[in-house]
Amino acid sequence: MRLFEIITQTDDFIIIHKPHGISVHKDDNDVGLTQLLAEQLGVPQVWLVHRLDKVTSGLLLLALNERAAADLSALFAEHKIQKTYLALSNFKPKKKQGLIIGDMEKSRRGAWKLTQSLNQPAITRFYSMSCEPNLRLFLLQPQTGKTHQLRVAMKSLGSPILGDALYAGKTENIDRTYLHAYRLVFEYKGKTYDVRLLPHQIKNGGVFFERMSVIQQISQIDSKKT
Repeated sequence: MRLFEIITQTDDFIIIHKPHGISVHKDDNDVGLTQLLAEQLGVPQVWLVHRLDKVTSGLLLLALNERAAADLSALFAEHKIQKTYLALSNFKPKKKQGLIIGDMEKSRRGAWKLTQSLNQPAITRFYSMSCEPNLRLFLLQPQTGKTHQLRVAMKSLGSPILGDALYAGKTENIDRTYLHAYRLVFEYKGKTYDVRLLPHQIKNGGVFFERMSVIQQISQIDSKKT
């Protein structure tokens, strides 16, 4: 059974589409994503080298051998893999583009919050554009890799991600949390990889990602080479 769509595969790694609602970790009494993917590929093991929240869809890179796992993990740790996400919000941000910088500390109910201190700050670059009244598209590029970083950054802007029950509050009648890992750019063994996955082209990507106004803005972003 083919559970995960394969976007790119080499001898050393594989990039799949992780649907929203699937955890990269092994939940209670569940078979973990890595075991499911290994079974799909017919290999003994795959290695997780970075993570996506359960609510996030999009590109997930996994190593296919131990050496590649070490090398790719190092690239992520050294921020040499550029990650770009797309998000939607129905709130206008305090500013349309810029950097969101601050330390993160635990809050209530498993949430995190951004603080004004800068000891080990989370750093996120963002751009936003209006799609239609009360619906805005955000391009998010994390410069660090903190837990819930993008979700907290969006909340700090006054624009929590659409459908995010933990940070946005009311989410009735919204089919998912609208955060999607859209692009990975990196060099590996002398070759440059630029892998993209548009949210409106995946199965069950979300009704708001399928709105024409959103598709038009995403297509405009995707047409740019950088």
